[in-house]
Amino acid sequence: MKNIIIPVDFSIHSEYALKTGAILAKKHDATLHVLHMLELSDSLISQSANDNKNEMMFLLALTQKKFEPFLDKGFLEGVKVEALIKHHKVYKEVDALAEKVNADLIIMGSHGLMAHEGIFAGSNAEKMVRNSKTPVLTIKSDPKNFDLKNVILATDLSTKSVAAYKKAKSIFSSMGSSIQLVFVNRPHHNFISTQEFKELTREFKKAGGTSEVEFIAGYTVEDGLFEYAQDAQADCVAVSTNARKGISHFFKGSISEDVANHSKLPVMSFKI
Repeated sequence: MKNIIIPVDFSIHSEYALKTGAILAKKHDATLHVLHMLELSDSLISQSANDNKNEMMFLLALTQKKFEPFLDKGFLEGVKVEALIKHHKVYKEVDALAEKVNADLIIMGSHGLMAHEGIFAGSNAEKMVRNSKTPVLTIKSDPKNFDLKNVILATDLSTKSVAAYKKAKSIFSSMGSSIQLVFVNRPHHNFISTQEFKELTREFKKAGGTSEVEFIAGYTVEDGLFEYAQDAQADCVAVSTNARKGISHFFKGSISEDVANHSKLPVMSFKI
């Protein structure tokens, strides 16, 4: 792990993400690319260069002034940090930066379901979780003693999710984490029998996955995952996402965002 991107809006949740990044950077000698987006109105963007130049310069100077104290943290001592300011669409800028620096991970502070403003509101956070080719780790609280020793990874056992499983296995192995795959069987949504589960597991392993998958039950995917995570004393919940359909096969809609919003644990998402 060499490059970590942290989008920030200077909130306390951004600081949680920054602190998490610092912990990982020290362990892996990685560089933190700390990115802030100037929130420009459509009217300002549509103005001529002469009209908006002064306001743009003012906003840039104001942001730089905020960056200095935000990055003046003791936990960043000895960490390589690159601060960047962009002024287009959040998701597109983060995605472009991730490709440019070959990012291994994106860390985002999350407000969960709280009403809020800033770059983590609504569609921005959802697009990052669902569409990013780079794994996205969402953090909600102060990462005291942050160490992802025990991770559970939700799977639908589809063959097309094998690549995401391999990516998850690779990044968590580099962190020294152990992974337990789980399949959540729900009563009224694509319920399967034990025999069907065994067949899916065989096909998943044949495609390059693993047969070591826990078969658990839950009224919803989130309920099943969170109950299992609590029993297993997990440090992180991981999910695979599909940009067009939510999570593949039985993970329909916006399960990945729901898990990220409701989980008290850090959540990492991997695109299928």
